[in-house]
Amino acid sequence: MKAARSLRIDTLRGIAVFGIMLVNVWGFAIGNNFSRYGVIGDKAPLLDQLVVFMVAAFAEQKFYPVFAFLFGAGFALQTGGRHFPGPQLDRIKTTYRRRVTWLLGCGVLHGSLLWFGDILTVYAICGFWLLTHAGRRLSGIVAALRRVAALNVAVLVFMACLTYQLMTMPPEAVAWDVDEIARTHALYSEGTLGEIARERLSDYWGNLANSLFFLPKVALLFLMGVLSVRLGWLTRPERHRALWGRVLLAALWVGLPLNLWWGWAALRDAIDPHAGGPMAAFVSFFVEVAGPLMAAGYVALVMRAPQWLMAALARSLAPVGRMALTNYLAQSVLFGFLLQGTGLRLGALLSHAGLVGVCLLLMVAQAGFSRWWMRRHTQGPMEAVWRRFAADA
Repeated sequence: MKAARSLRIDTLRGIAVFGIMLVNVWGFAIGNNFSRYGVIGDKAPLLDQLVVFMVAAFAEQKFYPVFAFLFGAGFALQTGGRHFPGPQLDRIKTTYRRRVTWLLGCGVLHGSLLWFGDILTVYAICGFWLLTHAGRRLSGIVAALRRVAALNVAVLVFMACLTYQLMTMPPEAVAWDVDEIARTHALYSEGTLGEIARERLSDYWGNLANSLFFLPKVALLFLMGVLSVRLGWLTRPERHRALWGRVLLAALWVGLPLNLWWGWAALRDAIDPHAGGPMAAFVSFFVEVAGPLMAAGYVALVMRAPQWLMAALARSLAPVGRMALTNYLAQSVLFGFLLQGTGLRLGALLSHAGLVGVCLLLMVAQAGFSRWWMRRHTQGPMEAVWRRFAADA
């Protein structure tokens, strides 16, 4: 049963790696803007419009929650819940602290040198906080979950106020935003090494400052992952099919309609930010909840999938998930080389459909490489470095 359980988790992590690729590609080509997909205009080919709609509706805000959830689950599995009290737990915590410290350094380098949208830095910061919950009783985890949930409600109230401000922006402010989209698109896709580096650093540290409002959501997802392991939802899914069925129904009847609405609003914003921007700002508020709910539906699908389907998916996706960190960092290197001004500059040449085509090709390449590598090694290259750093002195 242990192999089957890890197979589902690895497959789910592999799906998330590729889902995140579909979301991140726009930042490498277009830059760090409120309108993720840039401006395509009302004469954009139908395929480009379909791509924007599909990525917004089914990928954006859906896959980082899966990773955060699995991060928390991994923490619970590594620290053993209440099974390792005393000195043994202290040793585990020391090792885990080194792992998080390494992740923080990796994230800072990744964000500064490759990808301003780096998520590792935020995960590491939140990981230090999560470490304080190692060895706690289940009741303590539930109490912490309630406090973090209340904090998230407060953040949502603040975001509601911010959303109102965005919806009432004067037309000249929207016009400036359109000019900014054009500027960053040209800079990232055609700029020099120095120009791109300066812009990336500015965007990365700006994102870190904004992560103050993002951390509570990550903390909540971490604790949900911990709880899913402690209660067996993730590790013994066959015993909790009814629970995952209810999650799936909630994602279908609540998450799906709201995310389809967001796909439509994001497309309108990409076609004409002047007309579609206010509606996109309004719908984006609901996606803060609907996105993670849809992500929970994806997890439920994997947890409820029959064994024959899991075996078929796992052949290609489980190796990707087993070396998720390596694949995540490799995507940044490849996107920088393929799309930006310091490489082949395809970001200035390709349509939106073309950018997704690049993603699909990279998915095939990473799936093939991951399968080849994991036949010969027990873990990915970056995972091996990470483990070596965190090994007991």
